[in-house]
Amino acid sequence: MKVLVAVKRVVDANVKVQVKSDGSAVDLNNVKMSINPFDEIAVEEAVRLKEAGVATEVIVVSAGAAQAQETLRTALAIGADRAILIETNEELQPLAVAKLLKAIVDKEQPQLVILGKQAIDDDSNQTGQMLAALANMPQATFASKIAISDGNATVTREVDGGSETLSLQLPAVVTTDLRLNEPRYVTLPNIMKAKKKPLEKTTPSDLEVDVTPRLKTLRVAEPPTRSAGVKVPDVKTLVEKLKTEAKVL
Repeated sequence: MKVLVAVKRVVDANVKVQVKSDGSAVDLNNVKMSINPFDEIAVEEAVRLKEAGVATEVIVVSAGAAQAQETLRTALAIGADRAILIETNEELQPLAVAKLLKAIVDKEQPQLVILGKQAIDDDSNQTGQMLAALANMPQATFASKIAISDGNATVTREVDGGSETLSLQLPAVVTTDLRLNEPRYVTLPNIMKAKKKPLEKTTPSDLEVDVTPRLKTLRVAEPPTRSAGVKVPDVKTLVEKLKTEAKVL
C-alpha cells in the first residue's frame, strides 16, 4: 500500500511572530521555519504503518519555495521513502494546494492520503476536505486513531463531547489530530540518510494547475494588548467587579 503525506513549511511553533510595519503580512525575515506540527504527526503515522508492514512506501509532498526542501528532508529523516517538491513562489491558498495535491494523487495513485488537520500559520483547516472532494475520495478528519485492514481504514475521530469511529473504503483521505501519536526524535544518522533519499521537483505549470490566489489579504494586525490584571481582597469584591466592570455576571 502506498501512502502519500502532505507537509507544509511554517514558522516554528515556538517563535513569536511579528507583523510587518505596513500591515501587509507576517514578517518572515530571519525567522526559524519548521515542519507543520500536524503534518509531522501525519508523517509519523505513515511511517508507523510502514513499520507495521501495512504500507509499502511513504511519499511526502510539499508545495512552496525552494526552502521547502528542508521540510521534506525532515520528513525523510523521520522515515519517508521519497519526496516531491512542487516549487513555486506564488502565494498558495488552500484550494490551490488541494488542486496540486489532486494532481500528485492522480500521478502516484496512493491508497491512503494523510494530511495534518490544519497548518498553524493560517489555521484554515480546508485542504484535506477540498482534496477529498476534488479526488472523489472518502474522508475522515481529526483522526486520533487509524487502523488499516482488508482494504478499509477504521478511523476514530474527535467530536464535540466524545469520539466517533468511521470505516472508510480505500483509497481515502485522513487528516490528523494532536492525539494520534507523538512524533519520534529525528537522529543525526537518519538526517544524514535523508540527504541521499530521492527528492523530485516539479512546478504547478508542469502539473497544469492554476494557483492564482482567489482571496486577497487586506490587512494583518497583531491582537490587542491585554490590560494588566488586578488583585482583589476577597470574593465579595471579585463578584462585584465581575458584575459592574467585566459585566459577565
